[in-house]
Amino acid sequence: MKFDVTAMGELLIDFTHNGISSQGNSLFEANPGGAPCNVLAMLTKLGHTVSFVGKVGDDAFGHMLAKAVADEGIDIGGLHFETNAPTTLAFVHRLADGDRDFSFYRNPGADMLLNASEVSEEQIAGSRIFHFGSLSMTNDFPGQWYLLIPTCALRYGTACPWQESAYGMDLRIATFSK
Repeated sequence: MKFDVTAMGELLIDFTHNGISSQGNSLFEANPGGAPCNVLAMLTKLGHTVSFVGKVGDDAFGHMLAKAVADEGIDIGGLHFETNAPTTLAFVHRLADGDRDFSFYRNPGADMLLNASEVSEEQIAGSRIFHFGSLSMTNDFPGQWYLLIPTCALRYGTACPWQESAYGMDLRIATFSK
């Protein structure tokens, strides 16, 4: 196997609060984000070989993300750049109880425009485990083909742990299309 784990899904910018300006305004810092790459980054720190499949905008944020992910040791051969939509942005707000609240800006975001022809079966087949994020499935853009990927993974004997515990119980109703 070429990769221990391949993950597919959203790669986005998380804007997190980073202080107050001299004018009293909140300052936000642009950070790489997206659950699939967060998983892959942790796995590289444990010595695993990993790859990512997804799409970002062909913009400054998208190129920043590509560099950040590659610098973490994540193979980005499956990362595509979209010219017709920007990189997805998320503003992360810390609540009084310590939990987080997310405001997504993606109508559409580039991650939503990944299409079947951009997903390499060889990349999936060459992985021991295939993991995919759920945020990219919250709109009609990926379409039904997105749900066929786990079937493809299983056909090649690639483990595909798609279950509630893989995502936790972090349901964000506002991210689903109406």
